[in-house]
Order: sequence, then structure tokens, then C-alpha cells
Amino acid sequence: MKSFAHHYSSDISREQFELIRTDLEGIRKRTKPRKVDLYDIFCALLYTLKNGCVWRDLPSDFPKWETVYYYWLLWTKTPSPARITPLDKVLKKLSANIGWLRSVQFIHRSSF
Repeated sequence: MKSFAHHYSSDISREQFELIRTDLEGIRKRTKPRKVDLYDIFCALLYTLKNGCVWRDLPSDFPKWETVYYYWLLWTKTPSPARITPLDKVLKKLSANIGWLRSVQFIHRSSF
């Protein structure tokens, strides 16, 4: 599995990511091993939400923008109109530990 070296203010620690890993892994059926670590994808998604950049402008030390966008589509798809998205669920879970995530949640909800 390929790992990327990135250090941005939007990144969360590996320990914090372990709190939500199972929530994110269960969304996609796993038919073959992943080539990219979900931690890197999630950090790229947080970078995009926090900084407001477009997908194609993701820094090169993140996975390909197409990969990040694919997972964003998976994680923002609601199973039913009455339920919250998986992304909202994990952001809510992390928001107790990281203050700026609350503003990211607001940006995520208000931009779509």
C-alpha cells in the first residue's frame, strides 16, 4: 500500500484516524487490497474542505485527485434522506477532539 508524506494543518494524527477507520472501511466492498491508505485519502479530503481548493489542485503529496474524489462521492452518499452521510458521521465523531473540524463540517454542509 502506497503511503504519502504530507504535513498540513488540516491533517489529523494516525491515532485520531484509528477512531474512524472502521466507519470508513465499511462503506466500500473490499474485493481487492487497497493501493492507497485511507488515512492519506481522508487527510486530502480534509485539506480540500479546509482550504477550499478544487480537486485538481490537490498538492502532489496526496493521492491522485480522482482517487480522493471517488472516496468523497462514496462518503457523502446518503443511504436514505433521513440519515446522515458517512462523512458527517466521522466528522461528528472527531469534532469532540479537534476544534477546527466543526468549521469543516459547516463548510461541507453549506456548500452542497
